[in-house]
Amino acid sequence: MKLIIVESPAKARTIEKFLGDEYSVEASYGHIRDLPSSAAEIPAALRKRSWARLGVNVDEDYGPIYVIGRESKQHVASLRKQMRAADELLLATDEDREGEAISWHVLEVLKPKVPVKRITFHEITRTAIAKALETPRDVNLSVVSAQEGRRILDRLFGYSLSPVLWKKVRTKLSAGRVQSVALRLIVELEEARLRFREAEYWDLEATLSAGGNPFVARLTELDGNRVAAGKDFDPDTGRLLKASLAHLDEATATALARDSASSLPWRVGSVTRKETRKRPSPPFITSTLQQAASSRLGMSPRRAMQVAQRLYEGVDLGGSREGLITYMRTDSLNMSEESLAAAAEFIRAEFGTEYTAGPRRYRTQAKSAQEAHEAIRPTNMLRTPDAMSRYLGKDELALYRLIWQRAIASQMADAILDRTTIDLQASTGGRDLVFRATGSVVRFPGFYRVAGSSAQDSLLPEIGEGEEIGDDASEISLAGVKPQRHVTAPPARFTEASLIKRLEEEGIGRPSTYAPTISTIQQREYAVKKKGALLPTYVGMAVIHLLRRHFSHYIDLKFTARMEEGLDDIAAGKLDRRAFLDSFYKGDDAGEEGLSRAIERELPGIEYPDIPLGVDSRTGKELRVRIGRNYVYVQCGDGDEAQRATLPVDLLIDELTPERAADLLEARDRSRVPIGSDPESGLPIFVLIGPYGPYLQLGEVVDGGPKPKRVSLGRGTDPSRVDLELALRLLSLPREIGVDPESGKRVRAGLGRYGAYVECDRVFASVESMETLFTVTLDEALERIRNKNRRPVLKEVGPHPATGVALQVLKGRYGPYVTDGKLNASLPKGDDPEDLTVDEALALLASAAKRKKTTRKKTAKKTLKMTARKTARKAPRKKTS
Repeated sequence: MKLIIVESPAKARTIEKFLGDEYSVEASYGHIRDLPSSAAEIPAALRKRSWARLGVNVDEDYGPIYVIGRESKQHVASLRKQMRAADELLLATDEDREGEAISWHVLEVLKPKVPVKRITFHEITRTAIAKALETPRDVNLSVVSAQEGRRILDRLFGYSLSPVLWKKVRTKLSAGRVQSVALRLIVELEEARLRFREAEYWDLEATLSAGGNPFVARLTELDGNRVAAGKDFDPDTGRLLKASLAHLDEATATALARDSASSLPWRVGSVTRKETRKRPSPPFITSTLQQAASSRLGMSPRRAMQVAQRLYEGVDLGGSREGLITYMRTDSLNMSEESLAAAAEFIRAEFGTEYTAGPRRYRTQAKSAQEAHEAIRPTNMLRTPDAMSRYLGKDELALYRLIWQRAIASQMADAILDRTTIDLQASTGGRDLVFRATGSVVRFPGFYRVAGSSAQDSLLPEIGEGEEIGDDASEISLAGVKPQRHVTAPPARFTEASLIKRLEEEGIGRPSTYAPTISTIQQREYAVKKKGALLPTYVGMAVIHLLRRHFSHYIDLKFTARMEEGLDDIAAGKLDRRAFLDSFYKGDDAGEEGLSRAIERELPGIEYPDIPLGVDSRTGKELRVRIGRNYVYVQCGDGDEAQRATLPVDLLIDELTPERAADLLEARDRSRVPIGSDPESGLPIFVLIGPYGPYLQLGEVVDGGPKPKRVSLGRGTDPSRVDLELALRLLSLPREIGVDPESGKRVRAGLGRYGAYVECDRVFASVESMETLFTVTLDEALERIRNKNRRPVLKEVGPHPATGVALQVLKGRYGPYVTDGKLNASLPKGDDPEDLTVDEALALLASAAKRKKTTRKKTAKKTLKMTARKTARKAPRKKTS
């Protein structure tokens, strides 16, 4: 029996269908071993070494410590069992650095005594697999070394700088070699937006008609000087960059519009007609696919790669299973000769010979591109999106359509357009004006037939130079001129797509790193999405302020790009890995200090970072945002007299002005004065504002004393409108409504962070208003709670293959989740429930079961330890003589 090992079960199922009984295809489930992720995973014999925490022997040759993770042990045991029955091992992991490394790790762990072959392919089709089996090779150790070098470099960067953030910003933060540079780009763009000063400018729009065809022209010149547009102003000052430009204000624009409209005739100064060609874009690589999926489909990079992975690994096509696209982690623009020929044949048959322009061969400009790979394309050009629609989910079809259209369009003829520019001359009050009209028409659509075009035909009438423009009776008439106001806009924030584009342009990251980098930035809450764009959080800003002030070299764009080039050179066998890592971590004779020495030098002088906000107009003191252990707060002044106020968690950095900060500080000062006292206890009642909104507090906080009673007012409540009467009613909450006759559990009404609710046995249901809390009956409360438990079914996934139980996707409070009736598992953020398969549902539930089991073990162990400590404390001490 020949054993083939791939990364995933889906890939294994597809390949297995192409092979006979003499083959067995098994999955490694990704990497089977890695550097230790916690101190507990470090082998006991190495724990006392000075470098053990890093998981890398930095004292000698940067040898990594590899451990088999808890989740991988079961897979490794299964592979070992299969290996015992095999007479040949074929390693069929992906042909990139990660895939090569997985194959090497499998080899190192299984230690096979039978022949070993490495097979690679760019698509999972019967033909590609057969060809791979005919052309095996050995594991490429240079590529493995480069992957290992990248992993070690990332570990040294993250595990060296993250503890600095724990000490000086907040615990549980992380720094990353690519992640921190990407965050720097986001933060510095936001800083540019905060510095931005708006500028106002005006121009004129003329509406004309020729032969009954209306068209529009804009003022472009005044007295021989170009009229200023948005690009001509300094974004930091709002001032004009060139004094020679004509900057129109409202009064000037209004006067020019009035006077030029009555100063007829105008003349046609020039007419320029030009043929232009628009070339198709090349087929997708990883970065451009992620960008297109984000901008055109609204898919996050992570989601796009998940969907692409499914299309690559195999789709059931009504009795057969095959991969629909080539490998999706690639930076090569190559297409195979077979695919070029197939595309040309399809184009000729579908559109005609004049639409072919092939074969078009594209070459990437990136130095690191692996040209042996292919671009992302359909495995079969004849499989049109319409033909595949019956086999694909919504997201899969949308992404496949994008890939198919781009690949076919890349082999089609140019689109040909006619562009016309007409300049119109006018004079009024001794001033010369030039208005310009532009238009274009598609003469030959070319690749637009498949890819579509955002260009709209804007026809201009046939006009000759020297013709006059007059009133309504003229051949070319002026209908009117109106002034138009414009204001400059701050630089646009990065979207996920534009950030990937920038990283690629700077040579930072590689195809496999873009999506994880952007996901990590958001998961760590260094940035959040606002209207589809990435906005840094206060913590993200503080992290970059610290790193930029003390370790700027290590988050420099050029330095990070050089690191990427070094890793590529290691893969090509041009650079020694140890020397490369030594230079980065310990320094070298060429002037590189080394990260470990830089941290040693800088750490004593690092202060807690803050974010300057401006000056408080009331006091003239500096306003700063500071990062607390749990919350973020604004501070005015320094020392014992400093005023502080916690910032609401939903108050984003672009909404926090000095005026808003002053309001929060004033509200904090007012909240120190009680609104009254509780007649029963005599304790003062305060209206306070916390990170999750306003709340009531009964009594003051006393060191060592009991915690005062607190009741949330909900985020929509205006604290200034809460009087003593309302406060006393709310402090009486939670109100016990009665007992559920079925369960015997108490039913209560209360007020929480998310507003008013009724609750029974930890099941919460919202109610309309605070007033409802005091009037809702037991029957009404139970009805709401029972309705809350009726989760809407988003999808019937199918029966469980072992038990027959229905697998369903339900709508939960925190998003959709899959359930088998006993176990629940959340769907990854961004995943479409419609695309979930039975196999994916089972994998999510299995992962949830493991987490639950691990949590139980940890809880049991913790309880045991606590019991032991208590017993030890209670035990009488032995008398000593």
